[in-house]
Amino acid sequence: MIRLMIVDDQHLVRSGLRMLCESAPDLEVVGEAADGHEAVRLAARLAPDLILMDLRMPLLNGTAATERILRERPATIVVVLTTFDDDDHLYPALAAGARGFLAKDVEPAQLLDAVRRAAAGDTPFSPRALRRLVEQAVAARDARTAG
Repeated sequence: MIRLMIVDDQHLVRSGLRMLCESAPDLEVVGEAADGHEAVRLAARLAPDLILMDLRMPLLNGTAATERILRERPATIVVVLTTFDDDDHLYPALAAGARGFLAKDVEPAQLLDAVRRAAAGDTPFSPRALRRLVEQAVAARDARTAG
């Protein structure tokens, strides 16, 4: 059983994610948080295996919450689930310790698969985010070999 926490400032999104995840027999939603401060407090108390983390939230954003949670509970897996699938959000989230980065337009079955894969040690990324990471790695390699 994968113990899951959902962090998103929109109640409707949290409810929809809870319904989706609870429909899977191997996922247990142990908590929900509406902002980063609440996420940090709940993660310490509930010890989830995996957190689905939104990035843009009031009070404390998802990147800062991820960093704080992982400082206290480094074994926790954080997978970002965000509308903002761009470099300004991707790289800081990864630097904070997120092990996956998904856009909110992901299909429900793909989200459940990504949660399972992340819990098994994989690093799920949306195709756009993965493409940008690969492009940056290739550009860095090309810059090293050209100089």
